[in-house]
Amino acid sequence: MRIDIEDLHVAYAGRTVVSGAHLVAAEGEITGLVGPNGSGKSTLLRTVYRHVRPAAGRVLLAGTDIRELSPARSARHVAALPQERGSEFELTVREVVAMGRTPYKRAFTGDNAADRDIVARALADVGMAEAAGRRFTALSGGERQRVLLARAFAQDPDVLVLDEPTNHLDVRHQVELLALLRAQRRTTLVSLHDLNAAASVCDRLHVLHGGIVVASGPPREVITPELMAEVFGVRAAVVDHPLTGDPLIAFDHRAPAGDRPAPALEANTAG
Repeated sequence: MRIDIEDLHVAYAGRTVVSGAHLVAAEGEITGLVGPNGSGKSTLLRTVYRHVRPAAGRVLLAGTDIRELSPARSARHVAALPQERGSEFELTVREVVAMGRTPYKRAFTGDNAADRDIVARALADVGMAEAAGRRFTALSGGERQRVLLARAFAQDPDVLVLDEPTNHLDVRHQVELLALLRAQRRTTLVSLHDLNAAASVCDRLHVLHGGIVVASGPPREVITPELMAEVFGVRAAVVDHPLTGDPLIAFDHRAPAGDRPAPALEANTAG
C-alpha cells in the first residue's frame, strides 16, 4: 500500500513542528526520513500511526484518509515501532510478539495455530526465537528492540512505520535488520540517524529541516556535500561505497561546516 502525506501541519503548544509537508512512501519501497534532531521526523511518523492528529493536511493510505478508518482496521494495515516504548510489564517475549495479532481478534479470543506460526516466524526473523520464553523486562535494550520489531512483523501489516529502528543495536544486528527490511519489500517509512545506512537501504529519502521537507528523491540525488553543509552543518564528501556502489558519506571530523546558522533551503520535491 502507498502512503501519501499531503500538506501536513502539526503544532504543539502553539509551536509549529511540521509545516506543509508533502511526501510519498511508494508501495513496496523503503522510504527514509532524515534530518537533524528536532527537525520533525518523529512527529511526522506519529501522524501516520495515528498517535498525533495533524492541525491540517492528510495522511492517505492507498488513497483513503487514515483518520476515516477504525483503529482496528488501520492497525491491520499499519504497524509501528515508535521511539517511546513501554516495558510491557512482566510478559514473556512470545506474549509481547503475540500482541501484534490483536487487530485480528475479537475480545478475549486466544491464539490459534496460525497466530502461533506467525509469532514464531517473526521471532525467527529477528533472531530471537530462542528467547521466546524469557521475560521481556530481562532483555537488553537491543534485544527489546528486536522483539518489538518482531511484534510489528507479527501484525502482518501492509505498511511498516519505524522510528529509529537501529537504536541500541550493535553493528551486526543493524546490518541484519536493514537487510531484513529490504528482503520483506513491504511499504516502509523509516527515520534513521545513520545517513550512510539510509543512503544504502532506502529507495527514496525525504530530508526534514526545521519541520519542512527541503529535499526528496533517490539517495544519490538527495545526499550532496551542499545539503550536508546546509542541513546538518558538517563538511563531507559523497563517494561510491567500495563494496556496494551506494553513496557513501565521508565526514570531515576535523572541520565542521561552520558555526553560522544554516541557510534556509527551498522545498525540493523533485524526483
